[in-house]
Amino acid sequence: MSLAIHPNVNFHISKNHKWRTCLGIIPSNRSYKTKTQTSMPSFTSLQPPSTSTLRIKTKDHVTRVAAAAAAAGVLDDSTSEFEKRPKGWFWFRKWDSEDVASICWFVGIHVLAACAPFVFDSGAIRVAVGLGLLSGFGVTLGYHRLLCHRSFKLPKWLEYFFAYCGAHAFQRDPMFYVNTHVAHHKYTDTDRDPVAPIRGFWYSNLGWFCNNDYVASKCGEPKGGEYSKVSELKAQLFYRFLHDTYFWHPAALAALLYLRGGFSYLAWAMGMRAVVVHHFASLASSVSHKWGERPWDCPDTSTNNWWVAMLTLGEGWHNNHHAFQRSARHGFEWWQLDLTWELIRFLQFVGLATDVKLVSEADKRRMSLKWAQWKQKKVETAKQKQGNPRELSV
Repeated sequence: MSLAIHPNVNFHISKNHKWRTCLGIIPSNRSYKTKTQTSMPSFTSLQPPSTSTLRIKTKDHVTRVAAAAAAAGVLDDSTSEFEKRPKGWFWFRKWDSEDVASICWFVGIHVLAACAPFVFDSGAIRVAVGLGLLSGFGVTLGYHRLLCHRSFKLPKWLEYFFAYCGAHAFQRDPMFYVNTHVAHHKYTDTDRDPVAPIRGFWYSNLGWFCNNDYVASKCGEPKGGEYSKVSELKAQLFYRFLHDTYFWHPAALAALLYLRGGFSYLAWAMGMRAVVVHHFASLASSVSHKWGERPWDCPDTSTNNWWVAMLTLGEGWHNNHHAFQRSARHGFEWWQLDLTWELIRFLQFVGLATDVKLVSEADKRRMSLKWAQWKQKKVETAKQKQGNPRELSV
C-alpha cells in the first residue's frame, strides 16, 4: 500500500536491510488516499492531541520517497512531477539531438551484445575485458571520485586519460555526468534528484541519459547543456571538446575494432563490453538505493551492497560513500573490496596521486554524533509543532 507523503512528516529510516520502518507525524486535519482504497479516515477524531503517528513497512526493498526530502519539506502534498506525468510521456515528448543520439547508441550496443554469443572469439573477449576495465575505472576513478568529489589529485595528462576512458563507458561525457551527480548528492532521493530510484529501475539505470531537458530542470537549469555546476570543467578546452564531440569517440573506437578483428571484435569489445560496463556502473544509482546494509544512518536511502561492489570496482559501498562523500576510499573495512581504491593507492605509492582524502576514526565518531543530534532535533521540533503523537499501524 502506497501513501501520499506530507512535507511536514518527519521520518526515521531503520538500519535493518530487509525492512525499512518509517515513522511520520502527520497533521490530523488531512486525509490520505491509497491505490487500494479510495480514502483513509480523517485523523481529526484523534484529538487531543491533534496528531497521529503513521508506521509504514515497505517490502524487502526501499520504494519510498526519501525520508530526508520529507523531513526537509522538499516534497509537496501531491505526488512528484515525474509521477504525475501521463504514461508513455518519456517517448512521446520533444527529443533533442543528444537524446536521439543517446537512445540510438543504446539500442545499437544492445543489438551488438545480443549478437556476441553467436560470434565467439577468444581474442575479442580478451580485448573486451581489457577495454572494460579501462572504461570501468574511467567512470569510478576518473568521473566519480576524481572529477565529482575531488577525492585526490592527478597530473592533468593522467586525469584526462581516465576521463577519456570513462567517455567509452556510455555514461555520457564528463560535464554531463558530473553536473548531474552533483545534483544527485545535493537532492538525494527527493523530487529534485535527477537519478532517484523512486522513478523506477529503468529510468535510474538508463532513461535519464536520454532526457536532457528533464535532467536539466532537476539540476535547476532552464534547459539542457548549461551545466552550471561544473564551471571548472567548462573552463578547460579538453572537457568542452569531449562534450562537443562525445558521440564520435565511441564511433571511432567501433571502427578501429572492426578493422582489427571484424564483426566479432565489434560485437564483443564494443557491444557486450559497453552494455556490461554501463549497466554495472549504473547499479550504484539504482540498486544501492534499494537493497543493502546501512551502517551509517545518514538521511538518505543509500546502502552498502557487497555484490554491487564486486561488479562496480568498489562503488557498491554506497552508504559509506554518502556518509563521507570526499573520501577516496569507499570500502572502509578490510573485507570490503574496493578495487578503485587499490588503484588510487597504487598511484599514490608511485607519486602520481596526491592530496588523497581519507576518513579517520575521529571523523567517523564526529559524523555519527552529528546525525544522532540531527535526528533528535527533528523529533523534538516535530513534537513541539504537533504535540505528543499517538501511534497508528497500517
